[in-house]
Amino acid sequence: MLDIKFIRQHAETVQRVADQKGISVSISDLLDLDHRRLKLLKETETLRAARNERTKEIALLMRQDASKEPESLKNEVKQINVQLNHLERALTEVNTAYHQMMMLVPNIVSPDTPVGKSDADNVEIKRVGVPPAFNFEPKDHVKLGELHDMIDIPRGVKVGGSRSYFLKGAGFQLHRAVQQLAIDLLISRGFIPMDVPTMVRQEALWNTGFFPTGQDQTYKFEDEPNWLVGTSEVSLMSYYSQEIVDVSEPIRLAGVSSCFRREVGSAGRDVHGLYRVHQFAKVEQVILCENNADVSEQILQQITQNAEDILQMLELPYRVMAVCTGDMSQKTYKQYDIETWMPSRNGYGETHSSSNLHDFQARRSNIRYRGEDGNLHYCHTLNNTAVATPRILIPLLENHQQEDGSIYIPQALRKYLGGAERLG
Repeated sequence: MLDIKFIRQHAETVQRVADQKGISVSISDLLDLDHRRLKLLKETETLRAARNERTKEIALLMRQDASKEPESLKNEVKQINVQLNHLERALTEVNTAYHQMMMLVPNIVSPDTPVGKSDADNVEIKRVGVPPAFNFEPKDHVKLGELHDMIDIPRGVKVGGSRSYFLKGAGFQLHRAVQQLAIDLLISRGFIPMDVPTMVRQEALWNTGFFPTGQDQTYKFEDEPNWLVGTSEVSLMSYYSQEIVDVSEPIRLAGVSSCFRREVGSAGRDVHGLYRVHQFAKVEQVILCENNADVSEQILQQITQNAEDILQMLELPYRVMAVCTGDMSQKTYKQYDIETWMPSRNGYGETHSSSNLHDFQARRSNIRYRGEDGNLHYCHTLNNTAVATPRILIPLLENHQQEDGSIYIPQALRKYLGGAERLG
């Protein structure tokens, strides 16, 4: 969340960003609640002080002469208590409304974030590699998966319902190979690999900024207060919640997990094959660093480059997009998406996302560090998809298919696949 002091000083900016991100919240109403909250808090504290003073006077009088009953003072305390009860109820109501609105206020965006309404307004800033020019009729990943008996969607639907699948044989091996490639790269760059809980308490999703705006995309257990995460970012950030950490060197974590998303509202969109499924796996980069905009910007470039390096090792053409305001989440300050060329779509499809959140997430999760000035500060936090599968299998299979139906295996993956150069 944002600091209320910042909101008071930059109300117009915060309201403009909320409108651009499509979040329905009135900053003027929030500031009215804030004013009422502070007024009630002051009145409550004044009455409590008065009650304490009268109570001391009563105790003093009773010690001086136990036979005397300071009735007037006692009646005054009773009346103060009646007023206090009324004020405390009002303060509780205002605090509840204030907290609910504060949880809706979005993070501001970087000065270089494009203004736009949807992903159609994202701005391409870099393109790497050239899409293949086939001299034959290429197959999509579903047909290639069937041809090599590595993807079974009909049986996945039979067992798990819509947007379910089985990966088998070479499909499973490729799925694990790209994960291990990403893990090995991140370990070599100072990341700590972690296997994380995918079932979390509700507060973990609130604290990391996925609630309230992402509740409709998240699976909940009916009889338990737990939810399934759509990214290990939730678990990795919550690992340090309510703690004071050491960020003299940035904390670099690599989460490896299954992920679950409901994909509400995407019916009829990107539903073919493995592009938009309910269960998938990710290797996620999460970093905590000092509260310094220059440092976190540099780290954003680094984690984005990590994802690019993986795509280059997979020998896939891609482009980097600056994400616009209307395509950003509530918690994000600055974001890049990486889109990889997918022949079956005759275009680029998102495979990676890279975000800088500044201290928005750490403020909610209460993750702080002690700075050189001796004071406690909220960390900056960042995250990036190193690789997400099975979606990455779409460009991997489609771009590397050969005329005879075989699939070329990039050099970087061969050591995970017994040295094989092709799937025949």
